[in-house]
Amino acid sequence: MTSALLLSAAALALQAGADAPAAEQQARPAWVDVITVTGRPVDQAADAVIALSAPPAEPDAAALIARLPGAALIDNGALSGQVQYRGLFGPRVAVAINGQRFASGGPNLMDPPLHYAPAPLLDRIELTRGPAPVSAGPALSARANAVLKSIDYAPGAEPVFSADLTSIVRSVDESIAVGGVAGVATRRQRVQVLASVEEGGDLQTPVATLDGTQHERVVYGAGYAARLTEAVEFTLDLRRQETGPTGNPPFPMDIRYFDTNTARAGLSFDDGGVWRFNAALSHARVDHAMNNFDLRPAPMAMSLRETFASAETAALEAQAERDLAGGVLRMGADHEASRHDVTITNPANAAFFVTPAPAIEMGRTGAFAEWEGPRGGFDVYAGARIDAHEAEAGAPRLGAALPMGPRMLANAFTASDRSWNDVTVDGLIRVSRAVNDQLTWRAALSRKSRAPGYLERFAWLPTPASGGLADGNTYVGDLDLDAEVATGLEAGFDYATPRAYLRPTVHVSWIDDYIQGTPAEPVTPGVADTPLEMVSAMNGDPTPLRFSNVEARIYGLDADFGFALNVAWRIDGVFSLARGERTDVDDDLYRIAPARLRTGLTYEASAWSATLESLAVAEQTRVSAENSEAETPGYVILNAYAQLDLNDQLTLSAGAENLLDQRWRDHLGGYNRNSGLGVAVGERLPGAGAGVWARLNARF
Repeated sequence: MTSALLLSAAALALQAGADAPAAEQQARPAWVDVITVTGRPVDQAADAVIALSAPPAEPDAAALIARLPGAALIDNGALSGQVQYRGLFGPRVAVAINGQRFASGGPNLMDPPLHYAPAPLLDRIELTRGPAPVSAGPALSARANAVLKSIDYAPGAEPVFSADLTSIVRSVDESIAVGGVAGVATRRQRVQVLASVEEGGDLQTPVATLDGTQHERVVYGAGYAARLTEAVEFTLDLRRQETGPTGNPPFPMDIRYFDTNTARAGLSFDDGGVWRFNAALSHARVDHAMNNFDLRPAPMAMSLRETFASAETAALEAQAERDLAGGVLRMGADHEASRHDVTITNPANAAFFVTPAPAIEMGRTGAFAEWEGPRGGFDVYAGARIDAHEAEAGAPRLGAALPMGPRMLANAFTASDRSWNDVTVDGLIRVSRAVNDQLTWRAALSRKSRAPGYLERFAWLPTPASGGLADGNTYVGDLDLDAEVATGLEAGFDYATPRAYLRPTVHVSWIDDYIQGTPAEPVTPGVADTPLEMVSAMNGDPTPLRFSNVEARIYGLDADFGFALNVAWRIDGVFSLARGERTDVDDDLYRIAPARLRTGLTYEASAWSATLESLAVAEQTRVSAENSEAETPGYVILNAYAQLDLNDQLTLSAGAENLLDQRWRDHLGGYNRNSGLGVAVGERLPGAGAGVWARLNARF
């Protein structure tokens, strides 16, 4: 099944929902829309991109989400893609791997959450349409959950072996990825192992081959689950990921390594009584190194830099639910604690080291309640949560080779109050009403919040570390930052017949205390007359930015649609438009995806299908002046792909990307910082050229 089928299946799901028994309709959550993919069951509570139904044009799983309404990919490197949803990105989107969230190890977010979801291990990515439910934790935007492959319990007591293996090759970066899951299960227990190996070369574009953009990634792990009794289940999942040298041209350094260990244990209880319970304990440790000389021309010895960073996250969550008033009530609590360290060194000078993020500890404890079900002819979701946040930074450490300027900034930071605490409150209401078997109206009102990240608050030294903004500026934090608070409103409808479907949504969010870079010294910008500006000028930027609270508004429209021409031919599409603007000054928000329309013409036979796809992206002229953001022209790219079921166990997919070798530059692609890349430093990065790919999936 092609990715176009993913979109057209929305009509089938909506129509099926209209024909379902009343009890089944009441059991479905009201806070997300439904996309069902024929032949591969998915969670009915989320839109989902099925990995084997979408073309693997990128090694990064974040590219798959970009195929859904409102979503886009921020491409910061082969394995460093961030998810943007309706103009919001980074930690503003609640992204998890198998339900587990943990802190990135890199100060430039080189390992965003989907860095840990390699394609050979990925089953699907689920995405809420609109704000995440309060049970997902605090976040301004949607919830995305990457579900990795796993084996199921067997129907009987006899052990049953099963496996799901995938191999992918691409010509555009001469890459190969192989991996999967295998295990043994009975009705009461299941044991599995998983592994994935990936390696890719330099990306080929119509402009040039981008030298130093290769990637390496290895993942391995194991899982165990047991039905201890008919009512109690225990699960345990362990993974180790080793990312090798990987190019990140939008940043001043490239990945040398990420060594990451994750563990998650869960316990659930359901004896058929009034209450059902589940709890999970998780831990993650990320160790990271990046430098400016392995994958790009080395600078002079005095400018050599290697940064070491680490992040450790521990989390505990518990939830109880019961049937109530014709719906389901859920209540829960969660706690998360993380620690971050960043040290910049010069490998040629042992006396040169500095800690721009020194021993930072952050904690959050929250509680929530949510109810969903039918009420007065409507399907309703209502939820609220409260979170207590705390954060503290240690004192900076500097080597003897550091000059007086950084020492003055470090002394001022050490003398300041380096602790913070606050309480945030979130709420979400969604309602929908079925007018008839074909039309359902829906609307949502939300208040969502996000506490500042550790760099936004505690970065005392002006460096290009920005949490993945990749705009070429240097940044410092602000100890007095307030939490972001977004008030959102959206409305739309789902229309579906056996032949066509349309699901548009209009949305607007007013964001108080939105965090964005503003001139660090606004009185005399560009004049290095303060220690901060002098130090920043030494780092190559005489006009540093400070993370600041501003006022913002984001609004837009997104939709998916489709029409069956006849039994075999079908047209499907996705449209996304978001505008982001400051409301306190006359400026636009930084790095907002331009309007884009993806359409596919699909022919489907009994055992195979083929799609011709176009991606049309508008020019982006609404750019941030304070972030020195450049405009980008529009472009159109043509792709083609097909899928063949060789038998019940083997599926072969193949395709071609950018058929016409069109020159294009993604507005979210960032600016080049690698002098040996093959394009000028400071130039917007070019997109991939013409290439072919093939994927073979085997299920036993």
